[in-house]
Amino acid sequence: MMKTGIAEEVHGPDAAVGKSFHDIPIHPVVQGNIDRLGFVRMTPIQERTLPISLAGRDVAGQAQTGTGKTAAFLIAIMTRLLAHPPARKAGKPGPRSLIVAPTRELAVQIEADAAGLGEGTGLRIGAVYGGVDYEKQRKMLADGLDILVGTPGRLIDYFKQKVYTLDGIEVLVIDEADRMFDMGFIPDLRYMLRRMPKYDRRQSMLFSATLSARVMELSYEHMNNPEKVSVSPEQVTAERVKQVLYHVERREKLPLLLGILQREAPDRTLIFVNTKRQGERLAERLTRFGRETRAITGDIPQKKRLRMLSDFKEGQLPVLVATDVASRGLHIEGVTHVINYDLPQDPEDYVHRIGRTARAGAEGTAISLACEEFVFGLEAIEELIGHKIPVEWAAEEMFVEVGHALRERAGESAASPRGGAGRPGGRPQRRRRS
Repeated sequence: MMKTGIAEEVHGPDAAVGKSFHDIPIHPVVQGNIDRLGFVRMTPIQERTLPISLAGRDVAGQAQTGTGKTAAFLIAIMTRLLAHPPARKAGKPGPRSLIVAPTRELAVQIEADAAGLGEGTGLRIGAVYGGVDYEKQRKMLADGLDILVGTPGRLIDYFKQKVYTLDGIEVLVIDEADRMFDMGFIPDLRYMLRRMPKYDRRQSMLFSATLSARVMELSYEHMNNPEKVSVSPEQVTAERVKQVLYHVERREKLPLLLGILQREAPDRTLIFVNTKRQGERLAERLTRFGRETRAITGDIPQKKRLRMLSDFKEGQLPVLVATDVASRGLHIEGVTHVINYDLPQDPEDYVHRIGRTARAGAEGTAISLACEEFVFGLEAIEELIGHKIPVEWAAEEMFVEVGHALRERAGESAASPRGGAGRPGGRPQRRRRS
């Protein structure tokens, strides 16, 4: 079956009709890697941005997650660097290209994609991010790189130690620019921008799920008259995601979640919560109820985080609970279900969360539980995505009795008189809906 995009594939009717990568002037070695990876036709974001970036012009691209934007900027970077070999200068080493990403997961993914596209090019590629291999990353930077991927904190850390310089940057990429604002990284980003060659002496590319006023202000301030490209802005969420919303009391969210997992029997489930504490608690409770679950949050050591993600990707861990630190930058094939245990407080996070499913041409399901604590964010979410999320009402049998589930896990009889509804260990008696 012919593939239509690299790393992150576009879904929907436009995916199969894109132009061939052979129709544009990509460096032969990079083109050979594209062919080797089995990709033939460009996704819409690639088809619209690559002619601009390959011509050396700046671009600000809007595209939802899973549309192939990572490959779009990597192909442009590698073609430019290979076409113009550097004049090596004495002094501190510095990368020729810098890709700034908001999260460690995204930096890791970009580095992996770059390794595939850059095989045999001779380009030195590396990533720096917090949590692991501080001295190893430091040495890699000191030895010199052509393409550097990194998160703002670690990039600035090494820069202030004079491990590398920024004055040789030929190509800059700011990925997930809207997330940079959300995570408070814009001061760090501006610090680095002021130390690079000026905007008219480098090529710059910016990609974002939304080209809001603040994102465009950043692009106009630090880019050279960028061409604005938006791909299907009217289709904010992925087309093949089935969206469902349940209105539920906060105390009944866990029984309903257990019922959903029991009914849907998903192969790989990503559950989103709003706080670290809630994530840890939910993972512990789901594990107690027989659903092997881990929680990935912002303060987990990087080695443990990567091992957790690897287990999830390989199918050894069926359920992963995450805060929004993981809602971007995760490229995991086969996530069949995304569940918003908590509705996000930022409507854009809803788009990024549910974009973790329905990847690589597959279909997916996004289920949201709207309780009294977070339901106030629903109106903003629906305004952003441009439609109402279909509402389903959970039947009585959808709610799993927590005490019953624990007894089954312990091998006790379901007929045991202990732990029933309204008794210790059970779920309080629900009011029946009229």
